[in-house]
This record gives sequence, structure tokens and C-alpha cells, in this order.
Amino acid sequence: MSTYKDIGVEKVGHVGTIEIRRPPLNFFDISLINQIADALDEFDRDIEIRASVLSAQGKAFCAGANFQDPARQAQEAHEAEKKGDPADSLGSINHLYIQAVRIFRAKKPIVAAVQGAAIGGGLGLAVSADFRVTCPEARFSANFTKLGFHPGFGLTVTLPELIGKNNAELMFYTSRRVTGEEAYKWGLANELVPQDEVKAAAMKLAGEIAECSPLGLLSTRATLRNGLADRVMAATNHELAEQTRLRATEDFKEGVKATEERRVANFRGR
Repeated sequence: MSTYKDIGVEKVGHVGTIEIRRPPLNFFDISLINQIADALDEFDRDIEIRASVLSAQGKAFCAGANFQDPARQAQEAHEAEKKGDPADSLGSINHLYIQAVRIFRAKKPIVAAVQGAAIGGGLGLAVSADFRVTCPEARFSANFTKLGFHPGFGLTVTLPELIGKNNAELMFYTSRRVTGEEAYKWGLANELVPQDEVKAAAMKLAGEIAECSPLGLLSTRATLRNGLADRVMAATNHELAEQTRLRATEDFKEGVKATEERRVANFRGR
């Protein structure tokens, strides 16, 4: 297994494991998503690996993007520009979504071990997996509208397909935090276990999957997820356009500031 800066990667029998190591909140950026996509590509090339587990250190699974750190956002954009991508003018979010679509193109089943908060794009990352194991303490939130923002990471496609259009609308329009119990009832999570058993339960599920025929798994998953990555790519193109527009508004600046100050935002619709 290769060595990565922000994730730990191992092989346990026929299961590949990826652990995000940016505790306590595991904020993501282009680099982290790229590393996860690279690890999944590595798993796809390893004939011995039949399923994978995506977990995280710290109290959160992934708290999304760190909008309170503009210096880091600017650095991401600068690094992306140096790579000479033709979409440079669209900014760093575009590059992040290119990497995100790579995750959806992974060929083998993924189980996410969600032991804490999965917020914003962190929810998108959790939903990119085939299955989620979680606990009562976990929180799932599509908090984009509370930031004065538009949903991203393909969630406008993946979340409605997973929990139904109306439940997805409820999460998007309210930005509320859904508990682990609610997530399990809605089908957002497949298993609900005590917090200290989340990763073990995810490994057990991945191990059960890995007992099946690898050729049968690849064939069946390819059928069931046929076109998903392309739908996500189309969705992120639209999401990016809306996010780029809204990032320039006063409401977005107020939403980020209000979230940082833990108060209700004073939105003005401009």
C-alpha cells in the first residue's frame, strides 16, 4: 500500500481500509479528496481487495470544507492554477469536484464508518459510499442554505436517490442536523451501533461483502451504479455554477460569519 499525507491506508484480508487523519474535525480540501480517490484507484488495481472501509480519526467523520480559513482556500486555488487545468478560472471548488467524481467511479463496494458529524461536503463524502454504519451520537447535515450557499459534492443527485426527494428537501431547506437514529430510520445509514463499535461493524460488513465472488461483485455493482458517476458529474457542474454565484453575495459572507460566531444569520437576500 502507498503512503499518503492525510490518510492511513491498509489491507486487512480482502478489505482495504482508508482512515482520514485530520482530527478532530477532518475538514476536507482538494488534496484530501484526491488522496482518497487515489487510494480507491489503488484498491481497484489490487485483485485481492474486494471491498473497502472509509473511516476517520477524531470526533467528526468529516465536517466539510473549512470556510473559516480563507488563506487555505486561496492556497488551494493557487496550487490548482499551477497544474494548468483548463478550468482554472472556475476556482478551487471545480478541482475538488473533479476529484470527487473519481470517488464515484471506484469499482468496488465502500462502507463508510460514520462515528461523528458528517456535515456539508462531508455528508457528500459519506453518501458517496455504498453503505454507512453509524451511531446515535453522529450528526448528518446538508447545512449549505444556512451558509447562504448551494448544495455540492453531487448531493442534489445522491441524497434524493438515497432517502427520497422530500426528506432530501427537508435536509436542504432547513440545514438541520439529523441524528444517527433518524438517519437509520430514513435509510441514510444502514446500521446503527454504539459509537465505539462503528468501525468494527463497518469492517464486519465489508468482510461479509468480501466473502462473495469478486467478479460477481464487480458485475453487480457496475449494473446497480450504472451512470451514477456521470449523473454526479453533471450535477456538480450545475452545483459549481450556483456556488460560484453565491460565493460572491453578502448573504454567503454573513452565513459563514454567523456560523463561526454560533448565532442566527441576518440574511438580506443580496
